[in-house]
Amino acid sequence: MNKGIWYALGAYVFWGLFTVYWKYLAGIQALQLLGHRVFWSFLLLFGIILITRRGKEFRAALNLRVLLIYSVAAVLIAINWLTYVWAVGVGSIIETSLGYFINPLLSVLLGVIFLRERLRPLQWLPIGLAAAGVLYLTFAYGSLPWVALTLAFSFGFYGLVKKTAPLGALHGLTLETGILFLPALGFLLYSEFSGNGAFLHSPTIIELMLVGAGLVTVLPLLMFASAAQRIPLTMIGVLQYINPTMQFLVGVLIFKEPFDLHRLIGFGIVWVALILFGLEGFLVQRRSRFISLRS
Repeated sequence: MNKGIWYALGAYVFWGLFTVYWKYLAGIQALQLLGHRVFWSFLLLFGIILITRRGKEFRAALNLRVLLIYSVAAVLIAINWLTYVWAVGVGSIIETSLGYFINPLLSVLLGVIFLRERLRPLQWLPIGLAAAGVLYLTFAYGSLPWVALTLAFSFGFYGLVKKTAPLGALHGLTLETGILFLPALGFLLYSEFSGNGAFLHSPTIIELMLVGAGLVTVLPLLMFASAAQRIPLTMIGVLQYINPTMQFLVGVLIFKEPFDLHRLIGFGIVWVALILFGLEGFLVQRRSRFISLRS
């Protein structure tokens, strides 16, 4: 099997399984978890750059435009990470999976709005169905599924910003976490001096997991970047549903989160939208391949 497929599978399986990791840390304030995630991720990434002697290349790529682009990306990914760890901690894993199910369709829509990309007529149907699924859940429960929408929009806009970002995966993620490093360190120090800090005041396993937050964050991202260089985006598009599917199963089967008829209908509409979206893309690609073979 292509090495890129293994990298992609690894990234999405890790993202799905790491839901359990963050759930185990549910007793710690979400902002502190975000702080540790940023702090240890930056140290790990910066260490990789030093070991691979790519620091000079990294410094040469920095300018005001790059810093502005990655500052926006840093804020978006911080919102995404914070929302995710908070939602996992309060028992909303199923809703986080909805956000990542919606995200691919939202990303396509953002491409139309901001990058003037064109959709084929049949591609509008799954986007409309996904919106209908969200509206159904909103009316059924009397409020927007804001966790899912925050995750979908923050990661969708993050992907949009990264489309114009000039740095590679390693340098880009290092810069993003570097921009967030001082605020994260400041908050962690504030938490410590105010008597609310978790680090060095928790069981050993918890403290090791806080340090491991960097590896848990960086490993799947680097695997994903390696996969993107080796396999077509269409293959990545198919494999990306492994993550929210695993999150959904973890929420329902392991942590027994409620999944009633209303959620089944709302999720079902979104799942049908994704199936139609994938099927339409597959048929168009197959037709294009057939035409190219005949010509």
